[in-house]
Formats: sequence, structure tokens, C-alpha cells
Amino acid sequence: MNSTWQDFLQEQGAEIKDGIVQYFGTGQGELAAAQNGLVVCYLSHFGVLKVTGEDAETFLQNLLSSDVREVSPWHAQFSSLNNPKGRMLASLLIWRKGVLDDVDKAFFLQLPISLCADIQQRLSKYILRAKVKIEDVSDTQLSFGWAGENSEDQLREYLGSVPVEPWGAEEVGNRVSEHNDTGVIRLGEQRFQINTTLKHAPELWKKLIGTGRPVGSPCWDFLAIHDGIPIILPATQEQFVPQMTNMELIGAVNFKKGCYPGQEIVARMQYLGKLKRRMYLAHIESDTPPQPGDELYSADMEGQASGMIVNVSPAPDGGYDMLAVVQISSHKDQTVHWKSLQGAALRFMRLPYPIY
Repeated sequence: MNSTWQDFLQEQGAEIKDGIVQYFGTGQGELAAAQNGLVVCYLSHFGVLKVTGEDAETFLQNLLSSDVREVSPWHAQFSSLNNPKGRMLASLLIWRKGVLDDVDKAFFLQLPISLCADIQQRLSKYILRAKVKIEDVSDTQLSFGWAGENSEDQLREYLGSVPVEPWGAEEVGNRVSEHNDTGVIRLGEQRFQINTTLKHAPELWKKLIGTGRPVGSPCWDFLAIHDGIPIILPATQEQFVPQMTNMELIGAVNFKKGCYPGQEIVARMQYLGKLKRRMYLAHIESDTPPQPGDELYSADMEGQASGMIVNVSPAPDGGYDMLAVVQISSHKDQTVHWKSLQGAALRFMRLPYPIY
């Protein structure tokens, strides 16, 4: 984290550990605010890679699971980078700045800060003779999460315009709305991401906390989990084919585009195979925090794991909420347990989108 920005946040009451904002005050109270109020969160647990050059669009199109040609200053996108076996190395939020004929063609890829160096290195191996440059701009390209009741109205008051549809274009070009080097992405019904620069961040932050309560990164994780958005972390790299984490249901996989690493496996599962695992929203009661990558068990699997935790967050009323990839048959007919058949039982909840 940029030292100047870190000093600013600490002056605002942020408790920061290993460069990640944990909370402003008390974590449990912040979770309640995230569930029922209006909150703002500096997304310190995410970093940003900037991909530029006249070949940038083609370069990313040949590597990612989505149709990157559809990304524009008015349309952001969720996507994945996969290994040749179709297993996810990273889940990515992609956006662009500037006009469509911008020669620089800058793309911004947001992913967990813990994966930035690894993914930058992996992407760089594919550059070869392409006119592409990849930079880590996490210290200068800052993002705020903004969510809750009346979040849209408040944001419109602050920035003048907000996007209407998640992952969709607006007629007036507000899917990513430019404002003093600041852009807005609509992630859900009442959840937005505001991308800005170090120059404008302090002024914007002070404006947002006029109506929104500042919260730590676990609160944003809680909201993303309830929106059913999977975030691949170091512990879950190469564990899931995109469909296992519902990526095609949130527009992160395009089955009509050309080849990319793992494309044959992903397409075969879609058209010829039978998907045996899906991602579900669940809650468990436990005094010990579950972790991404923890295995799940059910009686029907005869000692083999029937699933794995993708993401997890403390829940406002105690216990933990999670996204978990689980054997479809086990989800339907069995009780699923954390770590062993004697572990805490998962209570499944409804995701905001239908699972086919």
C-alpha cells in the first residue's frame, strides 16, 4: 500500500495489518452495517494490473475466458485466467478508461493483491513479440467499494451519474463513468466499485464517509459472497473449472470466442460433459474461522472430499458465511460438513441468481 495513502487511512481510524484494512472501530458492528446500512470500503485486499499497447486487446482475448472485445469505457467484465487443463489461476474484474479509439488501449485487471505478482509473471510469459506492457499499478490505481441502502442515489449525488445494469452498457456511456480520473462500475443491485487515482482518493473518501460508514475488507468479502461472486485466492488456484464456480452464470465465460488456455476443457464440460460440482452459498457455526481451500465432506463420498471452500467471511450474527464448491448430489441429498464428517454442518442459502 502506498505509504502516503496508508497514513491517510490510519488518520481516519483504519486498523491495517500486512497492508490490508481490517476494520474501522469494531469488525462485528461493521458487518451489521454492511448487511443493513450504507458502507464504503477501501479495497486494500485487491491489486490492479494495467495492460497497455496496441496489441493489448488481442493479447487478453487470447488468454482470458471472456470476450475481452466487449470491454469498453462503458462496459466492465468479470473473467478468468485458466491453466491448460481449464483450472482457474485467477478470477478478474476488467475495465477500461478513455475513449474507444484510444491508441494506448489500457485495460485494468483487478485481482487479489496476493496473486498480482504471480499473475503478472504468468501473463508476461505470453507477450513474446506482442506490443504489450504489463504494470502493477496497485499503489496508484485505488478502488472503493460502495454498497447498501440508497447507495445509488447517494452516488449519483456525488458523481452525477451511475451505471444502471450490472455487466451491461448504458446508452449514455455510464457503465464506467469518467469523473476526475474516477470511474464507477455497478457490481450488483446496490453494490458499486469506484476506481480512482491517488491524487483524487482523499477528497473522494472524505465525501463518501459523509453518508457511508467506513468498513474493513471482511465486510466487502461478505457482500461479494452474498452476490455469488467467486474470488480465486492462492489456496484455491487450479482447483476449479470455471463452471464449478458459476462463472458462466455471471457472464465471465464466452463459449463462442476463439481459443485460450483451457478452452477445450471448458467447452467440453459445457457441451459434452456433465457438471458434477457447483458453487453454493452456505453458513456454518464455528468458533474457529474456516479458510479458503478447506475441504468439505459428506457421507455419500466414502471418505473423499465432496467439496471445497472458495471464499469465507464472518457473518453479522456470528458464525461464517461462505461460497463453497460442492458435489451437486451431495448438496441435494446429504449433509455437508467442514473438514470431516464430524465437523460443523453447512446450512445452504439461496444465491441471487439461478443455478442450472
